[in-house]
Amino acid sequence: MLIIFALLAAGTAALAGSATPVSYDYPWCVYGGELGYSGDCSYETREQCLASASGRSNVICKVNRRLLF
Repeated sequence: MLIIFALLAAGTAALAGSATPVSYDYPWCVYGGELGYSGDCSYETREQCLASASGRSNVICKVNRRLLF
């Protein structure tokens, strides 16, 4: 019985420590390819966006559409 409680406590502690990251809309997005219409808008600078798009086929870097308005 003690072993079961120890395993449950360890599992609960592991779950409590793993928080999901907060997603933000950054000013630069990679659009196209497998990313769909919304794209991947996780880039603070144009250089980061271009580096991520480099070597990937059928993608482009553009300003985040959701932040234009």
